[in-house]
Parts: sequence; C-alpha cells; structure tokens
Amino acid sequence: MISTRLVAMIQDHAEQLTAGLVSDLEHHPRLRGYHRLSRPELHDRAYDVYHNLSKWVARGSDSDVELAYTDLGRRRYREGIPLSEVIFALLLTQNHLLGYVKASGLSDTALDLYQELELIHVVTQFFDKAIYHAARGFELARGY
Repeated sequence: MISTRLVAMIQDHAEQLTAGLVSDLEHHPRLRGYHRLSRPELHDRAYDVYHNLSKWVARGSDSDVELAYTDLGRRRYREGIPLSEVIFALLLTQNHLLGYVKASGLSDTALDLYQELELIHVVTQFFDKAIYHAARGFELARGY
C-alpha cells in the first residue's frame, strides 16, 4: 500500500514543489515555448499535479488522466509549443517530485523504503500515462 504519509507530505508541500518547478519552466533553455506562458498558467498546472497527487495515483483513474492530459496536449499545440517541450516539461515535473520524495528522508524502516519505492513506481506510471495522453492530444489537435 502506498504510504499515505508520503502522499500527504507531497500535498502539504505542493506550493514549495510548484515554486521550484515554475522557476525551472520559466528559465530552462529547452523550454523556450513555455517562457511565453503566464506564471499563473504554469503555477496552476504544476500545483494541480502535486496537490491532487492522491487523486491521480491512489484512485488510478485512467479516464481522469486521459481527459486532463489530452486537453493539455491540445492546449499546448494551440499555443504553438513544440511536442518535445511538452514532454520535457512533464519529465521535469516528475523529476522535481521524485527528487523531493527521495530527499525527504522518511525511509527509516524497511517498510518505509518499500512504500517509498512503491510510490515512485506509481508516480512513474502516472507520468508515463500523462505523457502518452498529452502527445495524443497534441496529435489530435494537429489533425492526426
């Protein structure tokens, strides 16, 4: 079972995670298209992922992920952001989150470590789905 303590910790620190990610999205040289987006747009999308993590991973609602990220892909296409940047931004979002989980230092026991590894696995699966659906939404908006 995924550690509710780890998920709660991520949700409790969603604003801190979001601030670090938004700064990277605004300044990373591989994300020039994202530099045109408003800070509130970047903030809201990042905060949604971090703050609603339990909804995304605990319920395993594939249809919610599909809907949200297909929409994201379509929106980024309309904004003229290259697909490679959309994918890179999602990977950056994942890396911020996984870095935070690993740095949390809450793996004191074997059970804690197991739960942390399980959370990392589930989060990775979530982002795999998010990337796929964002790319699919991008393609749909492009007319594929």
